[in-house]
Amino acid sequence: MPEQLLKLSDGVEVLFVRNSNFHTTLISYNFYLPLDSDSVASYGLLPFILTSCGKEYPDFSTLNRKLASLCGARLDASTEKYGDNQLLRMSISCINDNHSLDGDSIVKKSSELLLGLIFNPSVENEAFFQNDLMREKRKAIEHIKGEISEKRIYAKNRLIEEMFKGSAYGVPKCGTIPQVESITGNSLYKMWQRMLENAFVRVQVIGDAVPDGLFDEISEKFRSIKRDNITDYKSSAPVLPVNTPKTVTERMDIVQGKLCLGFSTEIYGNDDTSLPMMVMADIFGGGPYSKLFQNVREKMSLCYYCSAHPIRQKGLLTVDSGVESCNCEKALSEILNQFEILKSGDFSDFEFESSKKSIINSLNSYNDSQNSIDLWYAIKINNCNLYSPYDIAKMVEKITREDVINTANGVKLHTVYKLLPKETE
Repeated sequence: MPEQLLKLSDGVEVLFVRNSNFHTTLISYNFYLPLDSDSVASYGLLPFILTSCGKEYPDFSTLNRKLASLCGARLDASTEKYGDNQLLRMSISCINDNHSLDGDSIVKKSSELLLGLIFNPSVENEAFFQNDLMREKRKAIEHIKGEISEKRIYAKNRLIEEMFKGSAYGVPKCGTIPQVESITGNSLYKMWQRMLENAFVRVQVIGDAVPDGLFDEISEKFRSIKRDNITDYKSSAPVLPVNTPKTVTERMDIVQGKLCLGFSTEIYGNDDTSLPMMVMADIFGGGPYSKLFQNVREKMSLCYYCSAHPIRQKGLLTVDSGVESCNCEKALSEILNQFEILKSGDFSDFEFESSKKSIINSLNSYNDSQNSIDLWYAIKINNCNLYSPYDIAKMVEKITREDVINTANGVKLHTVYKLLPKETE
């Protein structure tokens, strides 16, 4: 799966990943912007409003007819956290040109459609239309409410907020409900301009071939606007260790409690430096062979679920579990005990090899989906080298037990977050 990376203009690059396993081509626009509480809600709204209508397609019906004329092309949008930056993603998927019935380039026309939606939104008097804005604001608020209602997600988000108070990574990726409610058509228009002017942009094409002139059209669009103060997408400060871990307890009208732990680590950053952390975290709380699953969940029955997740760009390791209130302290003690066991090197060859095999299988599965390949390269932009999932799988094979032990010994508890039921009178 050869990759080709080209610089189109200042702060704009295009990545072509040749892949003949699919009958479709996927084109995505990835905008990297600073994660900031003042802009996060507005930026989070932009991918969705831009891919729902445009100047030439002022409502979804006309846009849908256009997509149907492109043999059922499909638009998609999302907002992600990427270290200390916010990643806005807009993509279109269409059939390859060799399947076109009339010889037209469906890929090029699809690219032109998405490019037009991004650069020519449905606006009037420097403001997005109220109906479009209210629709997307309502959907954003429903999403935020959904994450609050889903207590496992809520607890993990609250842990991050507590660990990164006052810093970029502590900002919710979609903002808060009051922040969404305060967005106006004019304020969103200004944020759209800032996105085009200040974002670092990577356009990714995953497919069999690139039509002639496709990259030229993209380059011309971005060269037509003044771009300055380009976002430094590589800047991402790691979580710093603390001398005394803090504990935050919150009570709600719930039945099952949540226990989340956040750890700082000594290694962080791109795949050249942080891969041992991925294996270490998996042995600790990954699959059914892991320390947390086998001991805290199965043998001791202290929780309903218990797993560990590394966020390597931030040097962050988290554990989240579902517990009964009466078992919360026991679960906390045993989670920390299992980590001490891991630090001492007391894990079997079976656990070590099972973890590496599981990670390698997961990496190999990326090639089963264009969307997965696209997301892989979008969130690996900070790598010094353009590694494919296959490349990383080969690197994981070389990780040793000593690598895992050394990594584990650089991990320190930072914050404990407990979400527990209200105390009965």
